[in-house]
Amino acid sequence: MTWTQQQGLRAGAVLIALVLLAVFFDAAAARAQTARAPDLTLTGTLTGAAHETYTELPFRVPAGTGRLNVEFSYTGKEQKSVIDLGLRDPERFRGWSGGNKSRFTVAEADATPSYLAGPLKPGTWKLILGAPNIRKTARADYVAKIWFEPVGAAFTGFSDKPAAGGDDRWWRGDLHMHTGHSDGACLSRKGAKVPCPVFKTLDAAAARGLDFVAVTDHNTTSHFEALRELAPYYDDLLIIPGREITTFHGHANLFGPTAFVDFQLGGPRAPRFADIQAQSEKAGGLLSINHPGLPSGELCMGCGWIAPSTDYSRVQAVEVINGGAAEGPLSGLAFWEARLNEGLQITAIGGSDNHDASLDPARAPAIGVPTTVVRAPELSQVAILRAIRRGHVFLDVAGTRGRLLEVTARAGAAEAQMGDQIAAPAGAKISLSVRVVGVPGGRIVLAGDGAGLAALADPNLSGSDQTLAFDLTADGRSRWLRVDVRDAGGRLVLLGNPIYLRP
Repeated sequence: MTWTQQQGLRAGAVLIALVLLAVFFDAAAARAQTARAPDLTLTGTLTGAAHETYTELPFRVPAGTGRLNVEFSYTGKEQKSVIDLGLRDPERFRGWSGGNKSRFTVAEADATPSYLAGPLKPGTWKLILGAPNIRKTARADYVAKIWFEPVGAAFTGFSDKPAAGGDDRWWRGDLHMHTGHSDGACLSRKGAKVPCPVFKTLDAAAARGLDFVAVTDHNTTSHFEALRELAPYYDDLLIIPGREITTFHGHANLFGPTAFVDFQLGGPRAPRFADIQAQSEKAGGLLSINHPGLPSGELCMGCGWIAPSTDYSRVQAVEVINGGAAEGPLSGLAFWEARLNEGLQITAIGGSDNHDASLDPARAPAIGVPTTVVRAPELSQVAILRAIRRGHVFLDVAGTRGRLLEVTARAGAAEAQMGDQIAAPAGAKISLSVRVVGVPGGRIVLAGDGAGLAALADPNLSGSDQTLAFDLTADGRSRWLRVDVRDAGGRLVLLGNPIYLRP
């Protein structure tokens, strides 16, 4: 066998492996989206008369459909029968996967590779069956199961991720990144500055050792197509759809849905920020106000949060740390704490706001700096976003792989972690336990209007994995208490979310 033949065989094997991998993960995603019974089932038989012909199966797509899922199977493979698969909508051809996919999804902003994203116009659609081979005496029985998801149905993700045994654990991610679908740029192979392709961002995130990412290009959903295509390959990385709603009065990340949400604040479709919030809520998204401490004006147009009449009770998170701005006037810390002092429970998150995936990982805003660390039972879009809503989050400012902050409050049989409430009537004794990993020589610092209730004898950390305990006595008022960690030089390295004391 020649070297060329060997290389050809190797390339063929790699291609087959990639196809099988894509099919496997596309099937996993479809299984998650089709757990309920199908809305429509088409059955039939192809015989030898169908050899090298096409059969079109018409079906009706109802008005208000936001996503179409199809699962196809057939018999007769032992007789070498082959049925290829494609799709037409009432006006145009929507894709052809041949024999390499038995499941696919089509929506306005994303679709399984081989198929075209776009509006799902109601009317008669057609599933196309191509028969490149059916023997004269053969028979192939087929079943096509079809699901119609309504506009606004919660989107559960591009692919399934395995559960982590059912027990909560910490997952590390970056929730703010840009690619060439907006203003992300990097150097081409020849050294020219070009719009940076999506895979470069995912490569950098995987190399960083992250568990999840949200790619949040400005005011667009075009990157969702690329993310869906790449998700099967990056099977060690949970990819959450996001976009940065970029207005003249502030920026906000929307995580979860792929449906379009208007960004033209002050325009006819979104005259108030409440209108954007309503659209986000209808789509099932998690909304975070980004870098609220940045200036707004010619220096950074619309960067700080100045949207009038914002209802913060409908905001789930604040990007407290953006890139390297952990403290100081550009940090979002003061903005977030002001909301906490108003009695709201809003989760602090962070994001690199990376615009160049090739940045040195040791410097901000490299991908993963800071890292948002989320406690959840499994690595799935639903679990991660639910945990963020609940505040089960801390921020690793430098984006290390091993630093850890765990805070637990106990009052009798009741127990709470970061983001939780705990009953604290006047005179109640609350015991707190703080575990810190990876900051020897540092110290813990208490923040919030509940910090003055605590009696902390020694805040210093002498070991690399240490647990400190202290008590507080409740005064019968609603309070919040946060634990942060500073290193030996006094720099903030871990920022926690509060535990909320409620009378």
